[in-house]
Amino acid sequence: MNRFVSLDKQSKKARKKYYSGHRCTWGELNPVTRSVPSGKTYNRKKDKKRIGREFRDEFDAGLFFVYGIVKENLCSVFTETTDLPPM
Repeated sequence: MNRFVSLDKQSKKARKKYYSGHRCTWGELNPVTRSVPSGKTYNRKKDKKRIGREFRDEFDAGLFFVYGIVKENLCSVFTETTDLPPM
């Protein structure tokens, strides 16, 4: 005959077994409360992303390519006209 023993008087293992039987998972639901950020507040990350995007749109990769060619030609002109040993 099984007698009911209150949880206060049960051993730690017995209480753990009892409570673990009542627990279950939340499944796909995440119980963490999330707040939607206000659009009026200043967001440094968003602002940095916007500035980076504007910078990339302003300068094309072609400009950097042209700069590299001009720099190469200038370096070759200066090394030919001077008597200094190449670095």
